[in-house]
Order: sequence, then C-alpha cells, then structure tokens
Amino acid sequence: MKSFEKTTSVQAPVNSQGQFGKIVKLKLLAALGSGKQHKRMRAEELMPCVLITLLGLTLMESAHGQHMSDEPCSVQILVPGLKGEPGERGEKGAPGRPGRVGPLGEIGHTGVKGHKGIMGRYGKMGPCGIKGLKGDMGDPGPMGLNGDPGVPCECTPLRKMIGEMDILVAQLSNEMKFIKTALPSPAAVAGIKETDSKVYLLVKEEKRYTDAEVYCQGRGGHLAMPKDEGANAAIAGYITEAGLSRVYIGINDIDREGHFTYVDRSPMSTFSKWREGEPNNAYRDEDCAEMMAAGDWTDVACHPTMYFVCEFDKDSV
Repeated sequence: MKSFEKTTSVQAPVNSQGQFGKIVKLKLLAALGSGKQHKRMRAEELMPCVLITLLGLTLMESAHGQHMSDEPCSVQILVPGLKGEPGERGEKGAPGRPGRVGPLGEIGHTGVKGHKGIMGRYGKMGPCGIKGLKGDMGDPGPMGLNGDPGVPCECTPLRKMIGEMDILVAQLSNEMKFIKTALPSPAAVAGIKETDSKVYLLVKEEKRYTDAEVYCQGRGGHLAMPKDEGANAAIAGYITEAGLSRVYIGINDIDREGHFTYVDRSPMSTFSKWREGEPNNAYRDEDCAEMMAAGDWTDVACHPTMYFVCEFDKDSV
C-alpha cells in the first residue's frame, strides 16, 4: 500500500506550558482541513490514524509539561496513502495440520473370495442323533456246537395243562372278537357272562326298550330272555356285580295286552319270575318288562331309558 508522509515542524518554547499541544492540534486540524485535496480517501480510513495521533500528542504534552526547556521539537504526522495495486501471488505454503476424522463412508462392494485357510481345531462332540432304521438281516452264521443232553420230563401232566390253556386262549379270543364286533364302544360294556349255551352282554348305555332291542338285533342277538332258573340267576348276578338296580329284559305284551311273550315271539309256558302282584299294568301303558337285582320281574312302560342286557347264542359268537 502506498502512503504519503506529511512533515510539520513546530517551533515553540517549552516553558510555555500547554502551548506545544495546542500548536500540534492546530497543525493537525490544518492538515485534516487540507484533506479536501485528497477526495479519494475515505473517512473511515483516516479516523483510526487521527485518534492515535491525538492520543500520542496528549501523552507528549503531559510528559513535556514536566521539563522547562526552551529547545524546539519536530513533529512528524504520518497519514495513510491510497490503496495500491495487487501484488504477485506468493509461494505455496507448508502443509497444514491434519483435520478431524470424517464420517463413515458407504459400504463398498464385496471383495474377491480369499484363499482357503488352514483347518481349525476339532470342536466338541455334538449330541446323539436320532435312531436310524433297522438294517437288513445279515448272512447266517456258522452252526453252533451241540448242547448237553436235556433232563427227561414227564410230559403227560404238561400236555394236559397246555391243552386246557389252549381252550382258554381260544375262548378269550372269541370273546375279544365278539366285543369288537358287537359294540362300537368297548367302554360301554360292563362285562360278559356266559352259560353253557348263551353269552350275556350288559350294556351300560341307556336306551328305550325298542331301541335297546334294535341295538341287540343289529349285533346278532336279542334282549336277554331268561327261560330257566339258571339263566335268570346268571343275569341277576350280572346286574348286582355291575352295581345296578334294574335292566330291560326281552319280555313284553306289546302285541296283545296281558299276554306276555319273549321278544323272539316264543311263549312263556314253562318259566316266569314275576314279583308278587306283577304284572299289573298300573299306569295302563306298562307293556315291557325289567329285571331287578334280586332276579324278580316287573312290568314297566317302554318309553323310559335304562341299561339293558343282550343275549347271544354261544354257537353264533
């Protein structure tokens, strides 16, 4: 930046206290007044210089006031010049300090697959797997050595026992087959009783008389028909063992009032077990029969529901 220098010499007796400062101030004001010749200078560029100069004169005035000397002094006033032309571009400076760490960039593309590494250490043994399927049968092995001779046995008693067991197994097999075919739900069967010629099945499923007979017929039988004392006692004991008080039996007078027959329409000519005063048709609709736990019979209506006993021929089971 270019500057111009204006020098003003002031001759003043120092012994005149305050005169030096006044003279400088007047000279400065005169210089500022002549600033009209420099119209291109801006007021804001001159104001700091003016204030600094006034401050310096004031300090000089207070300092020189203590000396009583007649020597003159010279004051130089430096006024900033006009703004110069831009200079040449300087040399490249030294590198600055490293800046702060920037934000994370975006995830790059997947790199090329690396080479296969060396095998790691063996891990712990895993849990046992699921049991596999049974394999194929292997080849027959060589024949073993002959065993020691056995002890002679008495075979006659054993053969008799084996024969009896075979008969029991056959009976049980027939009964199981009968239960599977006779009833859809074995849970409804209270048990099975049999005599020399009959098989009795107590059904713990309440039904009306006609529905119970249809149920038994659908499985190859009828409602129980006690035609002798032995059969009647067997059915009565069956009822007692099951903890029941009464069941339907296959006796009725539906076809002809007062003339009771079995459900297979055979007549009751040789055996009956009516309770005293029965049958009485007390409510004028007692056309069916029930057996009590004691083994005696009473006539009842056919529409109530109760448990019942089915009868099957042993030869057909």
